[in-house]
Amino acid sequence: MQLFNDIRFDNLKGDIFGGLTAAVVSLPMALAFGVASGAGAEAGLYGAVLVGLFAALFGGTSTLISEPTGPMTVVMTAVLTTLIADNPENGRAMAFTVVMMAGLFQIALGALKLGKYITLMPYSVVSGFMSGIGIILIILQLAPFLGHPSPPGGVTGTLAALPGLLTSIKPVEFILGAFTIGILFFAPKQWTRYVPAQLIALVAGTLFSLTILGFFEVRRIGEIDLGLPSMVVPTFSWGQWSEMIVDALVLGTLGCIDALLTAVIADSLTRQEHKSDKELVGQGIGNLVSGLFGGLPGAGATMGTVVNIQTGARSALSGIVRAVVLMVVILWAAKLTESIPLAVLAGIAVRVGINILDWSFVKRAHRVSLNATFIMYGVMFLTVFFDLIVAVGLGVFIANIITIERLSREQTRNIKTITDSDDAIALNNEEKQLLDEAQGKLLLLYLSGPMIFGVSKAIAREHNAVMSCTAMVVDISDVPLVDATVSLAIENALKDALDAGKEVFIVRPAQETSRFLEGVGLFDMVPPQHVCSSRVEALRLAGEAIRSHPQ
Repeated sequence: MQLFNDIRFDNLKGDIFGGLTAAVVSLPMALAFGVASGAGAEAGLYGAVLVGLFAALFGGTSTLISEPTGPMTVVMTAVLTTLIADNPENGRAMAFTVVMMAGLFQIALGALKLGKYITLMPYSVVSGFMSGIGIILIILQLAPFLGHPSPPGGVTGTLAALPGLLTSIKPVEFILGAFTIGILFFAPKQWTRYVPAQLIALVAGTLFSLTILGFFEVRRIGEIDLGLPSMVVPTFSWGQWSEMIVDALVLGTLGCIDALLTAVIADSLTRQEHKSDKELVGQGIGNLVSGLFGGLPGAGATMGTVVNIQTGARSALSGIVRAVVLMVVILWAAKLTESIPLAVLAGIAVRVGINILDWSFVKRAHRVSLNATFIMYGVMFLTVFFDLIVAVGLGVFIANIITIERLSREQTRNIKTITDSDDAIALNNEEKQLLDEAQGKLLLLYLSGPMIFGVSKAIAREHNAVMSCTAMVVDISDVPLVDATVSLAIENALKDALDAGKEVFIVRPAQETSRFLEGVGLFDMVPPQHVCSSRVEALRLAGEAIRSHPQ
């Protein structure tokens, strides 16, 4: 595996402008996510720089922009809140240790070449948990949007406190938040073509609070200790070790899904193909280093990636340029961030939450299928009010069970028992003649297509047909895939026929399926000469066996 990402210098202008524009987009988002997480604006900026830099250096997608994202911030907020509440002295360090562990988990997934399996989940599940995360992000920003500190208890705590928040609303901060969202929704396209709406909202909201609303007290970011980040010593409590591992798995898995889905979007725009395993390694290194220096976890960010590509970027050099530009801001322009109102950042975060909601699928899920609608809303509900990993795990389980049931129902139609030359399967003239000559004493059990465990009952139901014949031909030549449950069902059917004194012949399947069935000993149940290479041969031998054993 190549060590570094696709870093080229044949598109300098496009990559530099792409990285510069992506940095401008990243700045307000990093500040908003840092404040929203509870780790502070500096954690968002450090995460934007470190995850972005190392994912660009070691990742597998040329134009992917990696930074703190809404989904990752939501999970990090819960991790940080829980660990600080349980362990006030070391909770913050433990939370960043979880980020490091999540990075190591991502590196392990990439090294084991499991990247292609990460996004193999039904879209209804992906849509449900992404929309759920969008709802969580919106709910968590309601308090700062209304002018109050975030109440404890996460989503349920905020919802419980909402009546009190509404009755004691701070009008000035609410106006700032609404002003910010108004800009994000209604900024003229001729402006946003050159300057990201988030940056316009950040600057305009801050100036509005300092001029027109300058006489009112407004909560602001305040002084933040920016500069080169200091290292966070990995810290954990043995009593909370198992909880931290679960949090790391959730954070790491979500980061993998977020990054690889964004990589697919980048592929569609650039007509290139990302390297999923390498991308996971790059994302893991980025999160490991970010956690080590007190930065938020991150993943591939759709908005930054699309802007990067549309501005002309074609290689990972753009991601490196973006990180360098943000580092310059951190080192020499930190004072400019102190006056930013928290309500403005809350407005930006609310808009991100609205964007995360999968509106297109929500609007048409009921037209796709009732099952998809049920799964999507179920996963969304569990994500918001219970637990992300439970939501995804249960959603994938139910979706897979429904899919397997539908596939099994379809595959049952590919199990046919034939005693004469009907039209159930396509037979050539010689095969039809051989069946007709057997006068109903020859049973052809024909299986086709992939055979998974759901069809085993359908095979077992052919027991009565087997008992009424003298010889049986089991044709599995058109079965490209068979699992252990189906092989056992075929074995039981053969055993029943042999125990009843029937002559049994098998038409050997394709090489891969044949090797599997040899391994489970299926062919050892009949004499070697009864394992045939073609259906004609098996029918001919079965006919001879019937004639030599008249009944």
